[in-house]
Amino acid sequence: QCGFCTPGMIMSATALLKENPKPTETEIRAYLEGNICRCTGYQGIVNAIMAASGQSAAIAAE
Repeated sequence: QCGFCTPGMIMSATALLKENPKPTETEIRAYLEGNICRCTGYQGIVNAIMAASGQSAAIAAE
């Protein structure tokens, strides 16, 4: 939407994937905790990080 949170989300996702290449949804959400996004729900961002880690977004929905 507005993109204001995007740099923080990308930096957090990059740090997470360097530390843990196959994170769970809970781990992803914990890493994103400090990044506030008022435009969207976080599920799309979680799905994108799951996809970047080579995992199915369906796993995040479980």
